[in-house]
Amino acid sequence: MNVTSKQKWPRGHFNMLPAHELAGGRLNCGYAVLGAEIASLQNEGIHLLAIDGYHGTLWDSFRSHLTKELNHGGINHEWIDISGYLHSSGRLSEMLEPFLGGDDPIFGRIWPLGVEPMFNPEKLAELHRQLLIKKGNDSASFVIVYGTGASLIGCQQACWYSDVSKQHIQQFFREGRISNWTTGASLSFGDFYKRSYFIEWQAQNKLKQALLPVLDLFIDMNNPDEPVSVQGGVFRQSLDELTRSPFRPRPWFAPGPWGGQFMKGHMGLDPNEPNYAWSFELIAPENGVMLSSGNLQLEFSFDYLLYNNSEGTMGREAAATFGTEWPIRFDYLDTIDGGNLSVQVHPSNEYIRREFGEAFTQDETYYISKARPGSRVYLGLQEGIDPAVFRKSLENSAITGQEVDIDKFVHSIPSKEHDLFYIPNGTIHCSGSGNLVLEISATPYIYTFKLYDYLRRDLDGNLRPINVDRGFDNLKFERKGNWVDENLIAKPRALNTNSGAVELVLMDVPYMFYVIHRVDFEQECGWDTGGLAYMVNLVEGDQVEVISENGRSTTLSYLESMVIPASTGYVRFVNKGSTACKLVKVFVRPRK
Repeated sequence: MNVTSKQKWPRGHFNMLPAHELAGGRLNCGYAVLGAEIASLQNEGIHLLAIDGYHGTLWDSFRSHLTKELNHGGINHEWIDISGYLHSSGRLSEMLEPFLGGDDPIFGRIWPLGVEPMFNPEKLAELHRQLLIKKGNDSASFVIVYGTGASLIGCQQACWYSDVSKQHIQQFFREGRISNWTTGASLSFGDFYKRSYFIEWQAQNKLKQALLPVLDLFIDMNNPDEPVSVQGGVFRQSLDELTRSPFRPRPWFAPGPWGGQFMKGHMGLDPNEPNYAWSFELIAPENGVMLSSGNLQLEFSFDYLLYNNSEGTMGREAAATFGTEWPIRFDYLDTIDGGNLSVQVHPSNEYIRREFGEAFTQDETYYISKARPGSRVYLGLQEGIDPAVFRKSLENSAITGQEVDIDKFVHSIPSKEHDLFYIPNGTIHCSGSGNLVLEISATPYIYTFKLYDYLRRDLDGNLRPINVDRGFDNLKFERKGNWVDENLIAKPRALNTNSGAVELVLMDVPYMFYVIHRVDFEQECGWDTGGLAYMVNLVEGDQVEVISENGRSTTLSYLESMVIPASTGYVRFVNKGSTACKLVKVFVRPRK
């Protein structure tokens, strides 16, 4: 692992915490506000509240803080923990085991249902009966049913929802503050993440979507000591407004065994971390979007925009195809002053559906945002290799720890800024050291079959799992040097020239569902979304002002990523710097 930077990379304008103005209303902070909300409900004759929420909410802390406020306000109340109505641990294990992948340390199968099967229906029905009695008794204490699935009681008079970002969920687990929702067993981080990804998050997302139209209060619980809340109607109004406005999701960053040093400097990240390997610009299932009001900020998960208005956010055709799953992913891979990525391959569409229950696979591209002299991208196999010899070398390395000379087997190409490499599923690949890669890909993001990882350990000191069997099940051996050079390296062609802006087609190939263009301009450029959603990234230039048809204006700085929803209409990018700009734009190919 690279611990010290070989070069101090200067700080750029990159904003780590982009936020967007709340559409009407205001944000509030603290438990006193929540206590006052309950007092208001009680004054309206309401005394049965469900507080549902995503796993990762620190419910014990939440209850303790709010109890103090209710006691201070003299509100007689009763708490009911919905987790007591889950199936027994044995029944849950029996039900969920087929989705956990057995001994596979990484992969399972997507849970297709919601949270309802996790609960004991008889116990839940009895609770419902008891609550109806309490609900009909005007002199009863104020009842709060809380926890993931609380809204399943079905007779609540008001409903709140507590959300926690995926980044904080993972952080809370590492700090020992939470375990999995469906088991109290002590698990490794890998097992925790696998259970979360394949089962718990899938189930809870369906509940989150169902509750959005009826939420009375939305609570951001990323900081469990200072919850930030907003009225449900104001929240939905803000989602509507963002569907018509360019916006930046909140990126988040992670170190890794091959990570580099450029992002640490340019993006102003924690200098105490050994490196940064990833910037997750938008991985739709894991990123959030931030709203601001005064000096307060509230984060909600990106998928709320799809749950609120999938067609308005990503367009009619894309919504018909992808439902509420945003299809395009942007992230950075930083190997500048770092090491090579693992040598890897992604599964075919058929394989990912059959084995993991995903709807589509992980076709990728590498856009080279920065490159040091001598940097390379590994792509495809060398001409004339024997697949059996290659496989034997990889398997032997995994057993004995003997290094593999990857250059004997894997084709590599020099990389320079603004190169684009196509990586359709089944193609062996990795970024070499010295690159800042903007990885543009389909959204599925964990299905990387590592064939060789240079015998490196992860940040917990464990050897990272190798998937030679799965990898060779998916490798397309005909993708070798000469074919790769001819077919997988972008050859830009001009699409149009308009008032000083030149639009280039970088990738439009039939075997990948998204298209990549780049607009090069001196002063400004713009286009009408025409019912298509776009993701953009400023790959050259200092900063642009982004102006949308609804009158909202924001900025996009060098290397920042932005979503342009399908309902935006005409959007303009005005150069605010002294040098020319290059703007990458990516969209789902419309049907002919």
